[in-house]
Amino acid sequence: MYSNYVDLDNLSEIMQDANELMVERVKKLAQLKENGVNPYPYSFNTNSNSKYILENFDVINSEQEFILAGRVMLLRRMGKVTFLNIRDQHGTIQVYINKEVIGEEEYNLIKLIDTGDIIGVQGSVFKTKTGEITIEAEKITMLSKSIRPLPEKYHGIQDADLRQRHRSLDMIMNEDVKQRFINRSKAMFAIREFMNGEGFMEMETPILDTKYGGGEAKPFVTNVNALNCEVFMNVSPELYLKRLMVGGIDRVYTMVRAFRNEGIDRTHYPEFTLFECYMAYADYDDMMRLMEQLYEYVFLKVKGTTKATYDGIEIDFKAPWKRETMCNLVKKNTGIDVEMLSREDIVSLIKEKYLLLEEQEEGLDLEEASKGDLILFLFEAYSEEHLIEPTFVIDFPLDSSPLCKVHRSNPELIERFEPYAFGVELGNAYSELNDPLRQRMLLHDQANKLRAGLETASPMDEEFAVAIDTAMPPAGGLGIGIDRMMMFLTDSPSIRDVIAFPLVKR
Repeated sequence: MYSNYVDLDNLSEIMQDANELMVERVKKLAQLKENGVNPYPYSFNTNSNSKYILENFDVINSEQEFILAGRVMLLRRMGKVTFLNIRDQHGTIQVYINKEVIGEEEYNLIKLIDTGDIIGVQGSVFKTKTGEITIEAEKITMLSKSIRPLPEKYHGIQDADLRQRHRSLDMIMNEDVKQRFINRSKAMFAIREFMNGEGFMEMETPILDTKYGGGEAKPFVTNVNALNCEVFMNVSPELYLKRLMVGGIDRVYTMVRAFRNEGIDRTHYPEFTLFECYMAYADYDDMMRLMEQLYEYVFLKVKGTTKATYDGIEIDFKAPWKRETMCNLVKKNTGIDVEMLSREDIVSLIKEKYLLLEEQEEGLDLEEASKGDLILFLFEAYSEEHLIEPTFVIDFPLDSSPLCKVHRSNPELIERFEPYAFGVELGNAYSELNDPLRQRMLLHDQANKLRAGLETASPMDEEFAVAIDTAMPPAGGLGIGIDRMMMFLTDSPSIRDVIAFPLVKR
């Protein structure tokens, strides 16, 4: 018996937050065992679920028997009858238990059931006088006794840290939270379905490596004891996917966990899901079409519509999306025609127009910043927030990436785009650089910046450079932040809301 090895008076020794309600539940656990009931059986065979019964009641034979399992969410005892509401993955359904139907002995065991318990129910289906579809139980099976009471029904868990720390309880008490993660799973499946239909092949890339690259980020560092060497956690799979292209796989993608040891805010988190793909013989125009079609496909598959309401504002992700050059947006939002001006002229106008520059962008040295740095700053400070409808921001400054081709009609720009919605960056894409000598030069430049103390610069990756030396086909590349997609797909205000188990400070 449970009471033989659990001292109820000292339950707090193994459960720090044990209280009287939990003690009473442990007593019921012992009573079940004493009555020959295993409160934690090995398995239970079901033949239906709540959704099927609720949606097909009109064609169900009144004598048809159903077996399903779920968590007790509501419990009402009224003498010789008891009503339960049980919830499975698909929904909630009422259960009616009559002492005369299941027998006195089994009905007495029903008294040991609490909300939060997981039970199996076997019986036929009927509709009550109030019109509620209900299972009339012929047999009840205890499948897992809950020794911890659920949070109060109408308030649940309100504290954000507690909700993230105890996500299981959050999902039990908030059906929309559970649905959020179900929709995330459906979206991941839809992404793969779309990409496979476009002829792409999914490949795996390393999480641990002796170097890092493909993104401007400070990496996480650890050690492999067996090899006695320092390794870095994946920042981006880009360089490996390009090596796969060199190896002859023309259309390749991956969905991988990426790690960047940087800040946490509404849209940034140090561990996130990154989608990247590369298409041989394509450019950034092809990547724009691919991305807007992918978003449209996923939203239709999961939501049945391309429209999403975010923070009370409706956004439509239907293709095609708007295209705006970065320089034009800066001109529109600041009045500074950065494309036509010299670096010195831009600095003068910034000093004249924006006196609080250093408060807005700590660490930007006006005298040392390149023209590209100034354009990026002006865009991020004064244009991003105005990009509400899905928009491709195209044609970035030359020095904003070492992995992108120079713009074919303007040598001061590169063929790069970032998609935005509601002021949030959704991804990044290039007409990929495949000139091996220029690539080496830019990689060496990054390595020099790293040695000079720039933490977000990347070390030289000689294996990648050797692969490019062997000739990589012209290609378009695209990276998408999956978690940010999920924020819009599920109307979630923070990236932590769409990550099932985010870090919570202890």
